[in-house]
Amino acid sequence: MIQSSGSRISVIGGGSWGTTIAKHLAEKGYDITLWVRAKEIKEAIVEKRENPIYLPGIKLPGDIFPTDLLHEALSNKDLLVFSIPSQYVREILKEGERYIAKNSIIINTAKGIELSTTKLMHEVFEEMLPKNIRERFASLSGPSFALEVAKRKPTAVSIASRNLEVAKTVQKAFSNEYFRAYVTEDVTGVEIGGSLKNVIAIAAGIADGIGLGANSRSALITRGLAEMTRLGVKMGANSMTFLGLAGVGDLVLTCTGELSRNREVGFKIGGGEKLGDILSRMKMVAEGVKTSLAAKELAQRFGVDMPITEQVVSVLYEDKPPQKAIFELMTRELKHEME
Repeated sequence: MIQSSGSRISVIGGGSWGTTIAKHLAEKGYDITLWVRAKEIKEAIVEKRENPIYLPGIKLPGDIFPTDLLHEALSNKDLLVFSIPSQYVREILKEGERYIAKNSIIINTAKGIELSTTKLMHEVFEEMLPKNIRERFASLSGPSFALEVAKRKPTAVSIASRNLEVAKTVQKAFSNEYFRAYVTEDVTGVEIGGSLKNVIAIAAGIADGIGLGANSRSALITRGLAEMTRLGVKMGANSMTFLGLAGVGDLVLTCTGELSRNREVGFKIGGGEKLGDILSRMKMVAEGVKTSLAAKELAQRFGVDMPITEQVVSVLYEDKPPQKAIFELMTRELKHEME
């Protein structure tokens, strides 16, 4: 059991979400080691108690101890929270797995699918770490903009683990009066929901950027939820998961919220900008850009119809005009709504 007194916790990743999680857990009374790549961020946290790049204007507790040494962050910890973009998880695990204690509880917060292998995050961790990792692993996902959590706005998330006792341990470690965690055993469903909502958010942003209105946004959210659910069920997830926080909850937030990086990418594309130019100006990662490619490949492998995802890929990577993508979605073969 993780206790606030004496427990050893590290957050791996000093982006907006990793920094926010470190702040949240430190304010609950834990001493937190925060691993960051950039020395300038480490120095800013030490000297100014602020992450000026990824969480500017938010003061950080003195119980956060930043380091740029991965082995220092990973060694001898009771709980390790990995908060790094999905495409870098394997790289970090390859570099640091030998330092991870055999009894450390591992929490993943990345919302993406590894492009090179189309593996979900729990599959990457299981491949890179010892076999018993499955019993010590959990994924945290749900509607949770980092800045709002950092400002203590009420937030609810899902924590998924095949080991329900691990999920409950993490639930207790994270939950307080403004951050409420629910547990589930459906790791696959929670990770698919957290990943694919970013792809649909790009589509919703494109529609908003074109100026199509609320009707179009609502249609994309709803039919996007259908795509997520179809693929998830084929991959072994519980369909009810997609009606929860990690499914429709995160989907609605990411498709409509002004803080959504994926919606922002889509909005700018809808306004006529090029993907490369957009990404070159972004400090943080929009996971849906690469996840769209992985999702399309998974859809083909499992024989799942995912037309919105396919059109997002065409717009992002094949220079298809957004208006043409919308037209093709609207003029597809007519179907039963449950198909």
